[in-house]
Parts: sequence; C-alpha cells; structure tokens
Amino acid sequence: MLQVRNAQGRRLFSAQIGPWCPVARQHSLRRRLAAGAAALTLGTLVTALVLFLGMTRVAERLDSALAAEARMARYSMLSTQVSSFLVIATEAVQTGLPASERRDRVQPVVENMRRTFALLDSDNARAVAEVEALGLEQQSRHATQSLLLARMRAQLDAVLRGLSDAEGSAEVLRAHLNSFASTFDPLLNQAVNAEGIFRGETLAGIARLRGQLSLAALVMAGGAVALAIAFYTGLIHPQFRRLDRLRDAARRIGQEDFAIALPVTRLDEIGLLYAEINRMAAALGARQEGVQQDRARLNETIAQQTAELRAANAALERIDANRRRFFADVSHELRTPLTVILVEAQIGQQAAPEAAEAFATIETRAARLNRRIDDLLRVARSDSGELGLDPAPVGAAEVLRDVLEEVRAECDNAGLALSEEAAPGLCVMADANWLRQVLAGLVRNAIRHARAGGWVRLSVRQDGAEAVFEVRDNGPGIAEDRQDTVLRRFARGSASQAEGFGIGLSLAAWVAEAHGGRLALRSPVPRGEALGSAPGLAVSLRLALAERDPGSPQGTGP
Repeated sequence: MLQVRNAQGRRLFSAQIGPWCPVARQHSLRRRLAAGAAALTLGTLVTALVLFLGMTRVAERLDSALAAEARMARYSMLSTQVSSFLVIATEAVQTGLPASERRDRVQPVVENMRRTFALLDSDNARAVAEVEALGLEQQSRHATQSLLLARMRAQLDAVLRGLSDAEGSAEVLRAHLNSFASTFDPLLNQAVNAEGIFRGETLAGIARLRGQLSLAALVMAGGAVALAIAFYTGLIHPQFRRLDRLRDAARRIGQEDFAIALPVTRLDEIGLLYAEINRMAAALGARQEGVQQDRARLNETIAQQTAELRAANAALERIDANRRRFFADVSHELRTPLTVILVEAQIGQQAAPEAAEAFATIETRAARLNRRIDDLLRVARSDSGELGLDPAPVGAAEVLRDVLEEVRAECDNAGLALSEEAAPGLCVMADANWLRQVLAGLVRNAIRHARAGGWVRLSVRQDGAEAVFEVRDNGPGIAEDRQDTVLRRFARGSASQAEGFGIGLSLAAWVAEAHGGRLALRSPVPRGEALGSAPGLAVSLRLALAERDPGSPQGTGP
C-alpha cells in the first residue's frame, strides 16, 4: 500500500502496490525507451549488414562474370591469332619457302599466341584462387581449362617443330598444318564453351542472390515495420495516453478543480509524476479549503468592521451636528450681548460727549469681537471641510495695516517691537477677512513663542507674479527635524512648548492652499535677514497677484 500524506499527516491518496500486481513493479521508462531504441538500432544494423554482405556477394559474382567475359575475349583473340597463323603457314608451305624463312614468317603470330596463352594461364590461376572457397569441384573445372590450354600449347609446339623440318616435303608440312587445325579448334571450342558455362552459372548465381536479397529485404522490412508497430503500440502509445491524462489533470488544476486521482499503477518516471501530481492536487485542495475558510472569516470580520464603522460614522455625524449646533448657539448667545454693547456705546457717545472717546473704543472692540464670532463660525466650517471663501482683489498694504492695528496692543503688552514693511501697489485675490486672520494668527504665534526675542517683523513684497507675506521673529525657531510636521494639526514645534493647541500653522497652511497659494517655513533665518542673534522663524505666505478693482474700497472694513 503506497500512501501519500501532507505535512499535517493527513492522507492525501493511496494506491495498492504489491507482488500480486505485476504492472506495479518499478520499471524505468528511460530504460524501456533505451531498450526499444537499441532494438530499432540493432535491426537497422542487421539490415545494413545483410545488405552490405549481399552487395559484396553480388559484386564478387559480377567480378567473376566479368572475368569470364574477359577470358572468352582472350579465347576469341587466340582463335583469330590461330587463323592468322594457319593462313601464313599455309602460304609459306605453298610458296616453297625454306625452313628458316618459314619460321621467320610465322614468328610474330606465334609470339602473340604465346602471350595470349600466358594471359589465359594467369586468368585461370586467378580464377582457381577465387573459387577456392567454393570447393574442389569448382577448382577442378577451372583446372581443366589449364589442361586444355596446355594441350593447345603442345599442339602449337608440335606444328612449329614440323614446320622447322628442313627436309620435310610440302605434303608432310600440309599434313602437320591440317592435324594442328583439326586438333586445336575442338580444344579451343571446348575451352570457350566451358567459359560460357562458367559465365552462365555466375549470372544464374547473381539472379539467385538477387532473389535472396529481395526476400531478405522484404523480411527485414516486415520485421522493421512489426518492430516499429510493437514499439509504438507497446510503449509509445500507452505513454501518450498517460501524458494525455496528465495534461487533463494539469488543465483541471488550472481551473481550480483539485479532485484528481491519477492511477499510480507503474512506478516509472510518469508514474512517479502521477504520484506528485496527486500529492500536489491534494495539497492545493487542502490549501483551497483553508483559504475559503480564511476568506469566510475575513468576510465576517469585514462585515463586523463595516457595521462598527457605520456606527462610528453615525456617531461622528451626531457629534458634528452637535458641534455645529453648539457654534450656532454660542454665536447667537454672544451676538445678543454684543448688540446691546454696541447700542449702549452709541448711546453713550451721544449722551456723554466727554466720554465719547472711551465709548468709541468700546464700540470698535465690540465690532472686532463680532468679527471674531464670524471667524469662529468659519473655523467650524473649515473643520468640516467646508472652508467658505469670498475672494476679491485686496490691497496687500491695507491688509497689513489692519493686522498691525489688531495685534499692536497685544505686542505692546508682550514687550515686542512690531515693525512692518509693505511694497506699495500690490494687490492679491483673496478673502480679506481670512487673510487678515491668518496673518494676525502668525503674529500671535510669534507673541506666544518668541516674545523673548523682543522683535516681530511683518512684511509683504513682490516675487515675480506672486505677493509674499512674511512674519519673521527673533525667537528660538523650530528644529529642522520638526519643520515637516508642524504644519499638521495639533503638532507643536517642540514638546517644551506648552502654549497653544497646535492648530495655528495648520490652519494657515489650509487657508493658503484654499487660496491657491502655499505656506513655507525657514528656521533658522539666514544671518543676513535675521532680526537678532537667535535662530528665529520666518513664515511666508505666497499668493498670486491680482489687478485691483477700481470700484473696490481701499481698506478692508472694520
């Protein structure tokens, strides 16, 4: 029993493998493929060897046939030479030439015949050697040709001795020639016939060998086809089917279907891969189940958090509504006594002329306090993200004068020298009340944190297409590592600064951005611009310049 388990010990799948299951024994697919390839290679080599040996035998038989043809050609040449010899010898005998002249007359033809005999002897000796492997019968048959050549050579020698007889008569000489002709010609015909038989047998052997080779080629072709079919059907095709199952399993895994159980019936390479795929599918299935459980828990948590967030939002909405109602109520309650104070101050100016200046001061301060109530409502709207602006062309110098008038008494009480520098003719597009409040707040920030420096400077200048309002003090400044955070709400320059709530600079930055401008800090102030020996802080507010409306008032109102 083969069992595959995951890391937690859970059984993923199992397969029964034992001696009773012969296909379950481990066989290496690599070895089987190698054995099949070796069988195909061996079959190819055997085929090539058979063809090579057959072609070699055919070549040998062809060489034998060609040799027989060559010998028959030499016998034909010998026959021609014999005919020439008989003609020349007969002519010499009939003309009555002496023996010496007869020898000289036939000598060239005789030499040619002797050379032909020598070549035929050499051919027969080579033929005897070639057929040595065929047995004594073939050798004796070729040896018979040598005997015929010897007898023909003996006949030639006999007729030459007869022609050399000086005392022989013409009849005797003609008798020698007739005896030579009648004996030599049958011998020559017998030799030629024998060579024809040899050639025929050789050609017949070639035909038989060709048939054998054709039959062997058919047998080997059939064997190769049978071997290829057996190799494909017995090894390749089953592996293709197993690979198709593996591909289907991979496709199902890609579709997140992990209910896969490939049959592990053979522990070869593909069988082991089946086992790994089964293990992987089971592990992925377990992981998917865990992910689904985690997703369900996450959805529950999200639903719970969403419900809690909705409840918190509802609570915040109630708190915001209460805050708005609180500011509205406070504004209403403050405006009622302020209205009474304003009316009483106006009546006091008319009823007591000697105290008119004091009543005028009361009226002015009450009017400013009324503006503070408006500012309070604006701050409430800004906290809710609804910063109400009423932008219009505003003179920069006029804004600075209003700020100086508002904070001068506070600077005097704090012992700070307040100075201003305004470039004439500058006009910005801004909400005058908010701009005044931001600049006054920056001055009050300096009063709280830099009163020991003894000096605050308020200025406005032109920088390209922008007007730059700047509040510069001679205080301890802000550390460089805190300058990026002080513009956040409720952030302070240092932990030791206990005064204020940390909303002045953040509110100023918010108002600047709402006007399309930007707020920037510099601390310490460069020595050429510093107001004293302390590091100091310079807060600059940049706003775009605007054309002054000819019909607008020069001041910013009470």
